[in-house]
Amino acid sequence: MSIRTIIVDDEKLAIQGLQLRLLEFADVEVIDTCANGREAIRKIKTEKPDLVFLDIQMPGFDGFSVVKGVMEIDPPLFVFVTAFQEHAIRAFEANAVNYLMKPVDVDKLADTMERVRTRLAEKRSAEEAEKLKEVLAEVAPDAVEGLVEEDEAAATRYEKLINIKDRGQIFRVDVDSIEHIEAAGDYMLIYTADNSLVLRETMKDLDRRLDPRIFQRVHRSTIVNLDKVRQVKPHTNGECFLVLESGAQVKVSRSYRDVVARFVH
Repeated sequence: MSIRTIIVDDEKLAIQGLQLRLLEFADVEVIDTCANGREAIRKIKTEKPDLVFLDIQMPGFDGFSVVKGVMEIDPPLFVFVTAFQEHAIRAFEANAVNYLMKPVDVDKLADTMERVRTRLAEKRSAEEAEKLKEVLAEVAPDAVEGLVEEDEAAATRYEKLINIKDRGQIFRVDVDSIEHIEAAGDYMLIYTADNSLVLRETMKDLDRRLDPRIFQRVHRSTIVNLDKVRQVKPHTNGECFLVLESGAQVKVSRSYRDVVARFVH
């Protein structure tokens, strides 16, 4: 299935350059281009694209205004394109798939398209599941009740308390109180607001025990409780820091930037 795409930029050369780079991706179909934000809002509402590459700095309606202007419909995925690093965090807060610096790097564009494909697959799977539930509600309402029960069971299968043996004592730690977790070989350092404990367990095994809707990897060796995030601070090279409830700061590596885009608002 093709990814129906619109490119928005007030610079004609920038549009042409991105179009050329997108020719490398067989599943991308550029269905239109727009030279300003007002035109972009109109085209997005009428064409209903899957993806929009959106310049941030435009006269009149900037890129963020375009996003706000289409929120009443089912919006497409957005990738912000900018010449200014300081816009990165606002791009994340607008729930963008990614942001690209001008001139667009081919490798970073390829990485972005992988994220787009993943997000579209998740979105389409959710839509198909909802359609199935609607059909079942008409022809087999008992089956829908079963699906709801399964969802509730899935929500309760993750740990609520973790027993940690540390310094000769056993601590019962409420999972909701955990701010972040760091890996150190076969040990996990568990941080709450007022304590730190050592758990002998691998990152992979601990990952399975925690609810992925709340606990997310932000680095190869770090898991964060997203409910404890209070601020996002930009850093160099596309990285950023999450400031947690206790004031602790955790770096988000470039490989996990989509966590900020999806979960921090």
